[in-house]
Amino acid sequence: MLGNFSFGDYFKADAIRWAWEFSTEVLGLDADRIWVTCHVDDDEAAELWVDEVGFPAERIQRLGKDNFWEMGDTGPCGPSSELFWDFGAEHGPDGGPANPAAENRYVEYWNLVFQQYFRLGDGSLKPLETRNIDTGAGLERILGVTIGSPDVFQTDELRSLVAAAEQATGVRLGTASESDVALKLLADHARTMTFLVTDGVVPSNEDRGYVLRRIIRRAIRFAYLLGVEKPITPRLSEHVVGLMGEAYPQLVASADTVQAVLGREEEQFRRTLRSGLTILDAALAEVPEGAPLDGTVAFTLHDTYGFPLEVTTEIAESRGLEVDRAAFDSAMADQRERARKGGKKGVVAVGDDAESFQAVLDGHGPTEFVGRELFEDVEATVLAVVPGPDGGASVFLDRTPFYAESGGQVGDTGVLRFGDAEIAVIDTLQALPGLHRHLVADAGDLAEGARVAASIDVERRDAIRRNHTGTHLLHWALREVLGSHVKQQGSWVGPDRLRFDFSHYEAVTADQIQAIEDLVNADVLVNSPVRHFETTKAEATELGAIAFFGEKYGDIVRVLEAGPHSTELCGGTHVRRTGDIGPMKVVAESSIGSNLRRIEAVSGTGPIDRLRREEAELATVADRVGVPRSELLDGIDKRLAELRDLRAEVKSLRSKLASSGASDLAAGAVDGIVVARVDGLDRDDLRSLGVAVRDQAGVRGVVLIGAPEGGGVALVAAVAADSGLHAGELLADAARTVGGGGGKDPALAVAGGKDPARIDDALDLARRAAGIG
Repeated sequence: MLGNFSFGDYFKADAIRWAWEFSTEVLGLDADRIWVTCHVDDDEAAELWVDEVGFPAERIQRLGKDNFWEMGDTGPCGPSSELFWDFGAEHGPDGGPANPAAENRYVEYWNLVFQQYFRLGDGSLKPLETRNIDTGAGLERILGVTIGSPDVFQTDELRSLVAAAEQATGVRLGTASESDVALKLLADHARTMTFLVTDGVVPSNEDRGYVLRRIIRRAIRFAYLLGVEKPITPRLSEHVVGLMGEAYPQLVASADTVQAVLGREEEQFRRTLRSGLTILDAALAEVPEGAPLDGTVAFTLHDTYGFPLEVTTEIAESRGLEVDRAAFDSAMADQRERARKGGKKGVVAVGDDAESFQAVLDGHGPTEFVGRELFEDVEATVLAVVPGPDGGASVFLDRTPFYAESGGQVGDTGVLRFGDAEIAVIDTLQALPGLHRHLVADAGDLAEGARVAASIDVERRDAIRRNHTGTHLLHWALREVLGSHVKQQGSWVGPDRLRFDFSHYEAVTADQIQAIEDLVNADVLVNSPVRHFETTKAEATELGAIAFFGEKYGDIVRVLEAGPHSTELCGGTHVRRTGDIGPMKVVAESSIGSNLRRIEAVSGTGPIDRLRREEAELATVADRVGVPRSELLDGIDKRLAELRDLRAEVKSLRSKLASSGASDLAAGAVDGIVVARVDGLDRDDLRSLGVAVRDQAGVRGVVLIGAPEGGGVALVAAVAADSGLHAGELLADAARTVGGGGGKDPALAVAGGKDPARIDDALDLARRAAGIG
């Protein structure tokens, strides 16, 4: 995507003039084949096209909502103006882009969005104080215009990728419209997935990882529909690297990792397809004639098994059935509502009172953050106090030392003093980008215009700074030990610990964790200076600063140089020297999803506090084992050996007890069948006793049911080889009666239950099953 942007520097006239200049002078396009659309209410843009560049009014068409851009129900929005290229009569009827029948003839290649309004909650539009420009021009669309083809897949790069898809599938472009769509999708998705994984994104069920997973699965689904049985995504990715690796050398460097990630994801999803097909086949077989497939079945396949709705629909249609989309959509809506209610509070709290917050921003501009150098008694003016729904309030200041939660770093806490009053700030968030929101439980008499002295909790901030700078050293160490494919996927930095999420494909071993800790702590001990400064994005790139996928950066960025090894973009707060971090200790490592790992660590006094707790626990263990702490391992080994001996002795005694009890139980046999209640034995011991009874002379079969000491019900049935009885059938009704199941083996069946109050009923059913009841 190509484009240009403005945040108050220029507006419609310049955007229109430059789009025209680029189209006609830089690209050399024939001005007579360009058409323009404007919003029906945007007379200003239509007039500028005529007056500024001399565009003929008869080729300007006015459209409705298609020429109005908005990000949602509320927020910045505005009209747009689009440029179209006329590919000629051979591609469709005339009438300009306003004619729906001519969409293949008039193809949009540039969209100019004029953000001049803010959509309020009631649907009305409020003019923005600062008007913005956001334009987008499709690179392939422009290439298509220059080569005279409305089909972007005829451009050099995409045509090569389509050819790779043809070779991988054995299907030729032009065979059928359905297969043409599949081939083009494979070409497009191959490029997208390769770049995403190269940029450190890994398939997951959240955020950008979920987008990647859907792209990969969609490609696999279309390959499946083309009859491709073998993995295809690694082969397509290999072609992308060969085609674009010279221009993007990072593709070559990450090629092995990309193919491994795609291969694993495809292997997993192909298993999903196979298992989903089994479930779907069974469900389709039960659909009554003339009825649709239950939408909740389709949703379960989609939600639980990851089986795409499109595949379910395709297969159902191939059998002359429809899918109940209303039921599917209802189940999906219910799930989204559950996810919304359980979702984490966002850092930018627009939804609380978006209109009030926007009014503060429009009236006063962004908050001046002075908290990198000033921490206590910072004089500030209250701009607004916005009451909250819970009795608290949001306080807005013209300047503040409080850091607002962002970039994974929690917000500051502290106090606001005015007069003799002191108000506790319990959190600091961004109400809107650049607007600090100080949350207080009770604003008291604080009002607009008041002068306050703002002070943060310095001790808490220092702990946060140690952990935040520590995350940067941790990221560097992870890449050193595990490989350059490691990319940050998220982080959380608080005063007591840090959490760092990253892309990696297997558990981090204990030896690797130790190596990571050693690297970080070595940099801490060197006590190198930490530089945190503003520069241009271009200069930061030259310095080798790592930027994070999905983050948005302006022309001016903040760079953190944490010692000699770590250089990254970061807007948080940090220590002045690496030694200020103190020792760092990894306390947990876990999986948080496919190809995603999480490390938790502590720094500063955290490792010392942890060491003291563990020393106290060791002292307690040593006391209970009855040995000095220096002899604890030997003492534990000795106690374990004693425990093993005692268990063996108990097992031997139980065996002897079972043998002696077996003869007593066998004496009560009726027609060679023993059915008895035996409490206090677990399932294994009851099983041993059942076998011992069965082996007594004259016994054809035995059913024992009892309540173990641990609760529940244990059931055992054992029959002699020539008895003509089936152990599983003897137990079936009895097991169901006590709320259990299992035990289907014909010779020796073992089952469990939940309701010991019904054991006597179960014994009666066992007697009937054995023919003696």
